[in-house]
Amino acid sequence: MTRTPPPYVPGHGLLAGRSAVVTAAAGAGIGGATARRLLEEGARVVLSDAHARRLKESEAELAAEFGADRVAALPCDVTDEAQVAALLDLAEERHGRLDILVNNAGLGGTADLVDMTDDQWDKVLDVTLNGTFRCTRAALRRLKAAGSGGVVVNNASVVGWRAQKGQAHYAAAKAGVMALTRCAALEAAEYGVRVNAVSPSLAMHPHLAKVTTPELLEELTAREAFGRYAEPWEVANVIVFLASGYSSYLTGEVVSVSSQHP
Repeated sequence: MTRTPPPYVPGHGLLAGRSAVVTAAAGAGIGGATARRLLEEGARVVLSDAHARRLKESEAELAAEFGADRVAALPCDVTDEAQVAALLDLAEERHGRLDILVNNAGLGGTADLVDMTDDQWDKVLDVTLNGTFRCTRAALRRLKAAGSGGVVVNNASVVGWRAQKGQAHYAAAKAGVMALTRCAALEAAEYGVRVNAVSPSLAMHPHLAKVTTPELLEELTAREAFGRYAEPWEVANVIVFLASGYSSYLTGEVVSVSSQHP
């Protein structure tokens, strides 16, 4: 068994000329890795995040590397429909169109159900599930009107399939994202739009290490076939595949980026 990540895969222009929006894309997690991978594959990208400072820093870094004409950013709270609309407006204004939406925004937390408050439940569901719904709905309305196809990729989780103590709200939200993905795909197929999801387990980044105990991280890592956590870019690679023409006949699927599919 090897615990060493494979070499980073270079871009191959899979998304040249495409216009993409990625939520929760500031920082070193899956969203940030996805924004970078989309740019490496030739797309123009609008980043969003609820953290304005980190978002500004990410925008500056990526613009310096890939060109200011290919990178834009706007803070967005996915629980606010007006902010979601403004985000997609920016993609169309700056890049002329919308082709790809990556719904990465999500909120976790740990609490046993007997101790969980309504507020804890509502916050996780509103960001993780309802936020995905709002963004998907707004994108599909635009993609349907444009009539030129498009792709939505949602970020689910293996917790949507399997049980984990203290994660009832998060698991319910991610299971909801999976169901939303399948239903939206059937509707969107009528106008040539594909809707899929990735389902990662443990993709390590600095923020996760701060909010998760070492014991839980060790337990989750031990469950994986490779004996290591995923690098965020490894999940982003699957998102790129789902956004690209290589998955042209794939819709309504939840692709596990983990060995923990039940």
